[in-house]
Amino acid sequence: MPPKKPIVKGKGRKGNTPDPEPEEEEAPPPMAQDGFDAPSREIVVPKEQLQLSEQALDEEITKMLTANNPGAADNVARFNYKERCYKFEPMVDQMQMHYSSEGYVLHRTSDEAKTQLSLEKMEVDAQADFEHMINPPKDGPDQTDADGPDDSKALRNQFNFSERAAQTQNNPYRDRSTTTEPPPTNVFNASCTQWEVYDAYMEDQHRQAVQKELQKVKNKDKGKKEEPHVEQAKPKESVMHGPGMGKAVKVMERMVNQNSFSDIADDFKYWEDASDQFREGEGTLLPLWKFYNERAKRKHVTSICWNPEYDDLFAVGYGSFDFMKQSSGLICCYSLKNPSHPEYTFTTDSGVMTLDFHPQHSSLLAVGLYDGTVMVFDVRNKINRPIFSSSVKTGKHTDPVWQVYWQAEEAENTKELNFFSVSSDGRCTLWTMSKSELTYQDVMELKLVGGSKDGPEDDTSLGSLAGGCSFDFNKKNSHLFVVGTEEGNIHKCSTAYNSQYLETYKGHHMSVYTVKWNQQHPKVFLSASADWTVKLWEHTNPKHVMSFDLNNAVGDAAWAPFSSTVFAAVTSDGKVHVFDLHENKHEPMCEQKIVKKAKLTKITFNKRHPIILVGDDRGCITSLKLSPNLRKTKLGGKMSTEQVSEEEQEKLNKIMEVALKGEV
Repeated sequence: MPPKKPIVKGKGRKGNTPDPEPEEEEAPPPMAQDGFDAPSREIVVPKEQLQLSEQALDEEITKMLTANNPGAADNVARFNYKERCYKFEPMVDQMQMHYSSEGYVLHRTSDEAKTQLSLEKMEVDAQADFEHMINPPKDGPDQTDADGPDDSKALRNQFNFSERAAQTQNNPYRDRSTTTEPPPTNVFNASCTQWEVYDAYMEDQHRQAVQKELQKVKNKDKGKKEEPHVEQAKPKESVMHGPGMGKAVKVMERMVNQNSFSDIADDFKYWEDASDQFREGEGTLLPLWKFYNERAKRKHVTSICWNPEYDDLFAVGYGSFDFMKQSSGLICCYSLKNPSHPEYTFTTDSGVMTLDFHPQHSSLLAVGLYDGTVMVFDVRNKINRPIFSSSVKTGKHTDPVWQVYWQAEEAENTKELNFFSVSSDGRCTLWTMSKSELTYQDVMELKLVGGSKDGPEDDTSLGSLAGGCSFDFNKKNSHLFVVGTEEGNIHKCSTAYNSQYLETYKGHHMSVYTVKWNQQHPKVFLSASADWTVKLWEHTNPKHVMSFDLNNAVGDAAWAPFSSTVFAAVTSDGKVHVFDLHENKHEPMCEQKIVKKAKLTKITFNKRHPIILVGDDRGCITSLKLSPNLRKTKLGGKMSTEQVSEEEQEKLNKIMEVALKGEV
């Protein structure tokens, strides 16, 4: 509100005219007034009052009054047990109690006041009745009875009450004591170790199990002797919910699905594209089943992995590559025999980013999450809980885990199972499954590599780590692996030598999403990047051998298990590109659009059947069958595995020699 303007009466000034030089005027001395005179008021302007112009006086100043408590804290953080982190409390109590007093006054119309008044009235009435009975009126009936007045209904003092039954004589207390010899004692000392506690616990568990078995046998014997007819009527286990019923329902469901998708099943077994005979250097992909779960709606397919023991079983990880829209994760295990519903389902608190089945123990599934946690699930368990999980205490990653890889078991080390993980925090970590928890060991820290070899390194790059996006281990040399980074570099590393890189390959300009060693050639690996290219590398050569531009960001790439020259890649425009370098070194043999208005994120080959699986960013997995031109091999069926591998390596070596000569 603007300040009030000084007004001096009796001087002919208007209210809106500022008084010049108010600080020089002094208040006149008080004058003697008559009792009948009208009271007068004079306003004295203080000397320190601010002088404002007409425009400033006419300006309206709005002040908003709020009910917020200025002394209330606005940064209260509370621990959220669901998300396991501290979160700011949005609701703060703004109420401030200035005065409070506990009173004893009740309102006459309230229930408590009515109850109290009724009790007081009853007490007054009882007292009046008692006095009336003791002192009767003179004109009343004659009260000269020998018994006297009846005071049984009079109020008694509850603290001065006694009954005749309680007026008995109490016997005096008697003490009796005796002396005894102390019991014999023995001092025993022993050390309690962890294994002794464990052995004692296991013995107790075994003893309890034996007692339960003996009790069951006794109960059965009693039932046979006393009531033999009860044993015949007892077999009433839950037929509808037993394991036999579950297995029968699964078989029935698969039969119904096979009848429903009979055309697709026939195509999967018998379809061969006859047009491949009349065209060379081209092939097609036939879409088969589509796997979709309603719980995976609005989630991205972040990983696909085939089971090494069962060729029809594969696991799918659901998360989100959009880091602003993160949610919980989902793991579904599907079978080609039942495309309508997953066989197993597991949920995680954070989005799933990668999966991998153990090559020997096919029920163990390693999982990497967006929040940096690694887990191990046992698919055989029906409980939605991992058997192992990393935590902050056990050295979990601080950034998303992009890939996990099981280490193959060796004859020397078969007691403990190990797997590797790579994350954006710059760590390649080895995880070991001990009895109670996961133990970790950093195999390599991905240090940043400067752009120029001659110039000094930047101060910001000193001590910082490069974010790892993908990695893969060599199929022949298990200690050798390559890592793709967010900067576009690929580093060759070894688990036996972690001080520096063995080699750095520079060819990509954006993040390297996938690196894959060739399954039959131990010196060749493939890389796919967001810079629209797929490059072929020979690990002894720092420059790429071949490069393929796919005109869109490449999400994933994979080698075919049946040939050393066939690989496939998926792009963000929904296309699948299948290359056969033996047939065409420059163009893909098949470039087919699979989905509309969606991006393909992952691809993988089946080791036995000629099909591939592709996943998109809408939670759908599509199975595709390769036409004969995309999977033909010119090798005989009577050759041994070593001969086939040598032939495949020689075929790829010839292609790379021609490519290197062309560059020179």
